[in-house]
Amino acid sequence: MTEQSKVTTVPGTDVSLLGAEHVRVYQETNGETGYLWNGVPTLLLTSKGRKSGEPRIIPIIYTPVGDKYVIIASKGGSPTHPKWYLNVEADPHVQVQVKADKFDAIARTAQSPEREQLWAECVKAWPNYDIYQSRTERQIPVVVIERSR
Repeated sequence: MTEQSKVTTVPGTDVSLLGAEHVRVYQETNGETGYLWNGVPTLLLTSKGRKSGEPRIIPIIYTPVGDKYVIIASKGGSPTHPKWYLNVEADPHVQVQVKADKFDAIARTAQSPEREQLWAECVKAWPNYDIYQSRTERQIPVVVIERSR
């Protein structure tokens, strides 16, 4: 069972395109298929596996805020952080694909008060984040991705 298939979804969420299949279709079509998922934009995040050193690619919902890309390490409200987040904590240098645009970037965890401001923006786009937070004791991290200069 993959990490993503363990996540409990919110009723009404279309999970017909997930994980490796979502990545494959997104890459093959430069996001023509897969960019919008359940009505919200997604990007492909490539991080380096903290144990293996191998590239790990995930599709993930993002919220554009200015020139930043904001993603949420929710894992559906699991009590543990998603593996991708642990990878980004270990090495914040990532690659991102938004539709056909591919670029190097740096990821960082937002701290208060920025975290709360960005959380509110993300919840406007994907209200399920509040549901996910209600399922766990951990504070779900808000991750800011900025293009490398």
